[in-house]
Amino acid sequence: MQELEFKPVFPEFEHIKRYLDKQRQIVVAKILPGEFYVTKQEEAISTVLGSCISACIWDDKMGVGGMNHFMLPTKGDSIGAHGWQEDNSYTCRYGLWAMEYLINEVLKHGGSRQNLKVKLFGGGKVLVNMSSDVGERNIQFAQEYIENEGIKIISTDVGGPWPRKVLFFPNTGKALVKKLQTTHNDTIQRREIQYRDSLEQPVSDSTDIELF
Repeated sequence: MQELEFKPVFPEFEHIKRYLDKQRQIVVAKILPGEFYVTKQEEAISTVLGSCISACIWDDKMGVGGMNHFMLPTKGDSIGAHGWQEDNSYTCRYGLWAMEYLINEVLKHGGSRQNLKVKLFGGGKVLVNMSSDVGERNIQFAQEYIENEGIKIISTDVGGPWPRKVLFFPNTGKALVKKLQTTHNDTIQRREIQYRDSLEQPVSDSTDIELF
């Protein structure tokens, strides 16, 4: 069996944690809320989603792609799902930035806009005490943004009451998704509430879905 090794990453993504998945014999980059990752290596990208959204965007002809993970479309709750076009909050914490920069990085590293494809995951209704459905807002934003960009949506697994674990293979566009049991909800709810609270803090300037 060939020994797994960590191959070099693009300089912009050296901070992303990676691990060896010995079962699948592949290196996996694990992204957290507010992060994204792009690669041309034969590796995978993973994340766990509650109400957050991940867009998996790739160019299978050039073998480059990536995934993001965001919680809110834009900086202001009052903006709503369709008001993102009026917002100028370009920070990695928000979907507007996450989508734009993911696409730009895929193109920067050899992708062609006419070849781009996307799969969408997440947007579950797991924050049961929230007055608004954050997941549904995220779904509406992501779908509208992608439609405006003219990128082909290959498949989606969004909505519902479940958290999800996603494993994406950018070279091919293959994605695996696992709906997690409700026993995971408390942990994911706490994490998302903590992350949502952190968004209010100021920052310095410094192929088809398969179940597994």
